[in-house]
Amino acid sequence: MKITVNGAPAEADADPDLPAAHLLRDRLDLTGTKVACGTGVCGACTVLVDGTPMASCLLPSAALREREVTTVEGLGGDHPVQRAFAAEDALQCGYCTPGFVVEAAAFVDRHRAEHGDVAPDRRAIADAMAGHLCRCGAYEGVYRAIAAACEGRYDDDPGTPARVDAPDKVTGRARYTTDVRLDGQLEGVIVRADRPHARVLAVAFDGEAALVDLLPEDRVVRYAGQPIAAVAAATYDEACAAAARVRVRYADLPATTRPTGEGRPIYAEKDRKNVHNASEGFSMPGKWRGNMRGPASLLSWRGGAAVRRIAAAAERGDPRLVTGEYGTAVQVHTPLEPHACVARWDERGDLHLYLSTQAIGMVAERAAARWGLRPEQVHIVADHVGGAFGAKVQLGVEAIAAAELARAAGAPVRVVFSRAEELTDAGNRPGTTTRIAMLAGADGELKALTMDTRADGGAAIGSVVAGLARLMYGTAPRRLRDYDMLTNLPPGSPFRAPGGPPMAWALEQTVDEMAHRLGEDPIALRRRWDGNRRRRVLYEWAAELPVWRERAPSGSRTGRFRRGVGVAAAAWLYALTTNAQVELTVEGGVVVARSTTQDIGTGTRSVIAEVLREELGLPEDKIRVEIGRSGTVSGPPSLGSRATTSVGPAARDAGRKLRDALGPEFAERPEKRLVDAEGLRVVGERARDRGGYLVPISMHGVGVGRGLSGAVQVTEVEVDTRLGVIRPLRVWAGIAAGRIYRERLARSQCEGGVIQGIGYALYEERQFDPETGHVLTANLEDYRIPGIGDTPEITVRFLEEGWDHVTGGGIGLAEVSTIGVAASVGNAVYNATGWRPRHLPIRPDRLLQGLKGLEGMGS
Repeated sequence: MKITVNGAPAEADADPDLPAAHLLRDRLDLTGTKVACGTGVCGACTVLVDGTPMASCLLPSAALREREVTTVEGLGGDHPVQRAFAAEDALQCGYCTPGFVVEAAAFVDRHRAEHGDVAPDRRAIADAMAGHLCRCGAYEGVYRAIAAACEGRYDDDPGTPARVDAPDKVTGRARYTTDVRLDGQLEGVIVRADRPHARVLAVAFDGEAALVDLLPEDRVVRYAGQPIAAVAAATYDEACAAAARVRVRYADLPATTRPTGEGRPIYAEKDRKNVHNASEGFSMPGKWRGNMRGPASLLSWRGGAAVRRIAAAAERGDPRLVTGEYGTAVQVHTPLEPHACVARWDERGDLHLYLSTQAIGMVAERAAARWGLRPEQVHIVADHVGGAFGAKVQLGVEAIAAAELARAAGAPVRVVFSRAEELTDAGNRPGTTTRIAMLAGADGELKALTMDTRADGGAAIGSVVAGLARLMYGTAPRRLRDYDMLTNLPPGSPFRAPGGPPMAWALEQTVDEMAHRLGEDPIALRRRWDGNRRRRVLYEWAAELPVWRERAPSGSRTGRFRRGVGVAAAAWLYALTTNAQVELTVEGGVVVARSTTQDIGTGTRSVIAEVLREELGLPEDKIRVEIGRSGTVSGPPSLGSRATTSVGPAARDAGRKLRDALGPEFAERPEKRLVDAEGLRVVGERARDRGGYLVPISMHGVGVGRGLSGAVQVTEVEVDTRLGVIRPLRVWAGIAAGRIYRERLARSQCEGGVIQGIGYALYEERQFDPETGHVLTANLEDYRIPGIGDTPEITVRFLEEGWDHVTGGGIGLAEVSTIGVAASVGNAVYNATGWRPRHLPIRPDRLLQGLKGLEGMGS
């Protein structure tokens, strides 16, 4: 097949029906073209065909014959759009970025030809980029970049990249696990259960491909989609054909797909030690009764007093008692780079894993333990990671299957989840049902709180939701109980601020309702109840926003389109990796920084580089950051909002040590001194916080520091009362997390947190077949995440004061930025309509039914 690719003739031997994306990636090694959804929804695979943007995952290779194809590599790296995306920080993990860049380049060229150097409005940009998704939520940067490129601001000015890896990401040079191709590499496919609960009696295979077993010891599958085995073949299609020849004989067991706690237990007592965990590695104790585990109530405070006060208030009909039941749907992580691993065993018996992971060090330890290897025999590479959000912490089945297949086949093996697998068995935020009761006294102070949450984590335990209400609103008595309601559905796992958003959905709407009962401003009530001095500053800021001061009384608006404003607050634990280190070596006149950590789009590379530039006073080309690999000093995982607060101070300590080691000559002639100091090595460490930590003993290097991060979010929405559509217009996010290392990157993190919170509030909902347990929302058409057109205008206000005791002065912010968003949307909907949403997502049918109920009551 003859085609012209990036201005040069090319020939490729390919099946005409092969998707063009695979032709470009696998045959021509143009891996900037990403495949994320396979159904033309996400836009990551966009290329230009005769100048027209097309989704190459849907385009057959035959359609490229005798045509000119331009991929992101063909834009050359100096197109104004590429410069603008890098300078305006229109990216985070970067997996979706090549597709955005290709589409944006075509749009900018066309817009300028028609309109001159004039920036289009947000609506025009959103329409142009409507076929693209960014799970990180970097849309605000995309708006800025496209507007700036249309104005011609980057025609002659290359700009300064906001991230050190931005040039690689906007050109397609950045290599992700899905892009790895080793000599002799095979493709692996996982065989999965087709029923929700059964004992596997036999697995038969009549093929010649490598086959490995992935079943647990008890040979029981507990959800449809659970891995049973894996096969490998020369190509993905051949591996799929081999997988179809695997025959599994089952003995069906009773299945439970509704979180009722009834039915035959999913886990026998002897198997409970192997149950999946939906939290970040810890579980509060709780008794098992059938398929229910709980209550876990260690975080209660004077729970008995809370129950007595609320019972007495209910008996006397106290109007200051607010009760309610709130529900949330299962939310799926769905990073655009799916779970992926390439494994090979070398001649020494060492294991090499190219892995999309957010926890290189942790996974290396677990891999060594699983395969009986010494730590130095496990080598992990994660140069670039296309998003994670908590889903890529463990030694997952993709790595286990790839490693076992590689050993069985004697060749490297790549295993990449399909989008259906990613949306089924890659983790999720458990759904919840929460019953809450809140009592205020005659003086308007909080007197008691009870909160019971039943979590639908599928075949997983450990969900903590109600317990997180201990972090908010002082020390009034509170009984906080968490239950796990196990079902034969895919297991939950940690998801950005595990338990935080569903807790805030119930708590913050109840506080809002209490403010209305007391006739008090919702911000003023929170400021009075909340003893956190940092959040008080944010309350004062939020109260002075014109949109807040000018809002109408709740439910007072009429007409089809009604605007409303809501507020919510949030808190999160300050966690860190106490043994984080950064090593610096002088190599070829360049300072090279290394640590066993990774950058999943949060900017860890750039934070390290920025700190070293500040300490050493060197230009950018004299500092190189090499992370994403094991085998060096210990670094933090990218979870729990602890990467930056851990690695930033370690990099600063390393910079100071290197400067001291280079001596006074370094200040006078730095580049000459670096040449003379070839091979010099120092290791920086994160010093202990002043006053120590909240928990004196760290577990696996994880510490809990003193103080809570805080957030206050104000959201304005427009409600279409005819169609039931809610449109977020603007969000103001106040974030109290101490020193900001890289302001633009921190702002992007918080904007992304807001956008994920909006998805949780309005769109995201896993659906399944209750009879078979199969996930029905197994593609990005049926499972809807926010697009650029769903993005409100976002203003972020950082409060940096108040963390002087913290080494480095700053803590994590990625999780606290998303916790209260959905609740602020719910409160805004109430302000607009007088109807209070109780269940997430706030779908049009739920809104219309709620408004109909108000009309029936004469409201």
